[in-house]
Amino acid sequence: MSELLSTAESSTPAVHPDTRFDIGPVRYSKLFARNTVPIRMSDGVLLSADILRPGDANGPAGEPLPAIVNFTPYNKMLNRHGMRMNTVARKAAGRVRASDRSRMRARDVLRTPAGGVLESFAINRTAVRRGYVGLMVDVRGTGSSTGAWDFFSPREQQDYVEVLRWVREQPWCNGDLAVTGISYGAISALHSAAQRPEGLRAVYAIEAGEDPPRELGLTGGVLTPGMMLWILGVGGGKWLPAWPGLMREGLAGEFLRERLTRRSGWVRRAARLAFGDHPDGYLNPMWAEKLPDLERIETPTWIHGGWHDVYNRSNFRMYDRIPVPGGAKQVLVDDSYHLTPGSGFGDPGNPQAIDELQTAFFDRWVKGIDNGIDRYGPITLRRQGDGHWIQRADYPDPAAEVRRLYLTGDRTGTAPHAAVDAGLSAKPDEVETRLPVPGSRVSAVSNNSAVMTMGVTLLLGHAHGNDDRRSEATAVTFTSDALATDLILTGPMNLHLHAVADGTDAFWSVTVCDAHPDGTSVPLTRGALLSSHRHTDEAASYKVGDELLFPIHPLTADTAAPVVPGEPFDLDIEINPTEALLRAGHRLRIAVSRTSFPRHLIPRWKQREITGQAVVIDPDHPGYLSFQAVEPIS
Repeated sequence: MSELLSTAESSTPAVHPDTRFDIGPVRYSKLFARNTVPIRMSDGVLLSADILRPGDANGPAGEPLPAIVNFTPYNKMLNRHGMRMNTVARKAAGRVRASDRSRMRARDVLRTPAGGVLESFAINRTAVRRGYVGLMVDVRGTGSSTGAWDFFSPREQQDYVEVLRWVREQPWCNGDLAVTGISYGAISALHSAAQRPEGLRAVYAIEAGEDPPRELGLTGGVLTPGMMLWILGVGGGKWLPAWPGLMREGLAGEFLRERLTRRSGWVRRAARLAFGDHPDGYLNPMWAEKLPDLERIETPTWIHGGWHDVYNRSNFRMYDRIPVPGGAKQVLVDDSYHLTPGSGFGDPGNPQAIDELQTAFFDRWVKGIDNGIDRYGPITLRRQGDGHWIQRADYPDPAAEVRRLYLTGDRTGTAPHAAVDAGLSAKPDEVETRLPVPGSRVSAVSNNSAVMTMGVTLLLGHAHGNDDRRSEATAVTFTSDALATDLILTGPMNLHLHAVADGTDAFWSVTVCDAHPDGTSVPLTRGALLSSHRHTDEAASYKVGDELLFPIHPLTADTAAPVVPGEPFDLDIEINPTEALLRAGHRLRIAVSRTSFPRHLIPRWKQREITGQAVVIDPDHPGYLSFQAVEPIS
C-alpha cells in the first residue's frame, strides 16, 4: 500500500510473535487506591480520577514513578468494581479449551479474560506492581465528573492535556507518562498524543478508530443503530456516580447541581438523524474536529486491532499515518471482535498476555529498558483461515499481485440457499442481465450481527458469526470456481458495481466470504455504501497502478447526489482490509444485499427513496472485484 502504508526499516523480524518479553518480578507487594480524586479543569469543570499506587507494608512507594493514564466515558467506578473479579475470571477463562483459531469461536470468546485484557480496560495492575502509578479518569459529563459530555470535542481534548499536566505535578509522578485505553480510551490516547503533551513517552491503543464517525456512526453513509444504544448507555452511567468519594471531597452538592442543569444533548441529536435529512447525517466540520491528528504523533505507539472489530478499517491506516519509525510503532491485528481482544494471548504459540505486552512496551519507551520489544513486528497479524501468526515489514504482502474477478449472471450451483446464485469469473460476462437484490430484511443470524454485538452472539452457535448462509438467503451471491491452489487474500478490496435503482437511492451491504466445499460460507470482511455517496475522492483512494483497490468516499452533503430512477450507474464500494488463506477447493464469494440490520439502520425517510435495486451485468460496463492476493510457496 505505497500510498497508505509505510515500510519499516528492516524486512526480517528479529523476534517471533510468541516472544515473551521480560517484565521483571513484582517489585511492590501491595497496591494503594485513592478513588474519586477531583482534578479541576481550566473552565471550572471537575474531572474524577481513580489513582492506584504501588507500595509495601509501610505504605505507598516513596519514590516518584512513571504514570499510566486511561480516559473513559464508561464510569470508572464500574470498572473498578468489575476488576474485583479479574483474578477469578482470568483463571476460569484459562480453563476453557481453545479452538484451533482458524476462526474465532464461542470458546475463544469465553477465553478472552485469560489474555489479560481486563487489566488494560481498567488500570493495569501488572504494570503498577512493577513500578508505575495507574490512573483512570472519567471524561467530563460521565461517571463522577461534572460538565456536559461531548465525545472527543475540542474541549474534551483540552481536558486530556490538562489532566496529564496535573499528573506530572504530583509528588508521586516522576514526570514520565504513558496513555492507554480500549476503544473510546484508545482514541482518547491518540488524541492526547497528537497534542504532544510534555512528558508523554508511549501510547498503547487497543481497538482505536482513525475515523469513528465514518467507520461506526455513518458507515457507508447510513446510521448504525448501536450508536443510539451507546449514547443512552453513557448517558445512563452518569447517574451512577461514586457518592462516597464525592461526599468525602465535599463535592456531592456541586456534582448534583451540574447533573441537573447540564445536558450533553446527544440523545436528542442522534434521534434527529433517524427522522430527517439532518446536516449531521453527513461528514462535516463538526465530525472532523473529533478526529485525532495522527500525523502530529511523535510518541512510540502500539496499535492493537481485530479483523472483525468495528474499527477494522483503521488499523493499518493509523499505522501509516503516525510518523514514527517501525519498531517504535507497532500494529498487531488478531482474528477478533471488539469485546474479545487478547483471546488466547499467553498460550503457547500466541503473543504474550496483553497486560504483559503493554508493560513491556512501556518499560521500553517510558523506562528505557532494552527488552527487545522494539524488534517485534512491526506488523503482526493472525491470518484468517489457518490461525497462523505472520510478521512483516509491509502490508499488504509485498509479494501479492493485483487480481480482478468479474461478476457474471451464471448460476454456479454452489449457493442454492441464496436469493440469487451468480458467478465470479476471470472474464466478463458476454450476456446482459439484471439481478434484482431482494428487499426483505436480512437475517440477524450473521457475522454482521457478531460484529455489532462485539463477538457476543458467537456464543449462540456457529451460524451466528462463522457461517453466513442464513443472511445470504436474501442476497445476491457471486461465487468463483473452486481454487486450484491455496490463495492468500491481503489488503483492502474494491467492489465495482454497475447497478440500477427504481428510486433515487440504493444501499449496498457487501460481505466477502470463504465458501467451503461443505457449503459453509465463512465471512472474512465487509463493506457498505449508500448510492448517493458514490462520489470517489481519487486523491485519497488507494490504487496499485491503475487499479482502484480502496475507494474513499467523502460522505459529505455537497458530494452526495441522487441516482436517476431506471438509469444505470457505476459505484465503487470500499471493503475493509483482511489477510485470509483460502484453501485449494474453496471458493471466493461476494454477498450483496440491501441491508444488514443490526449493522446498518436505514432511516424511514431514506427508505422511501429506496424502492428497488439491481446489479446490472453488462459486457460494456462490467462489474468486478479488485483485490490483491499471493499463492503461498509450498
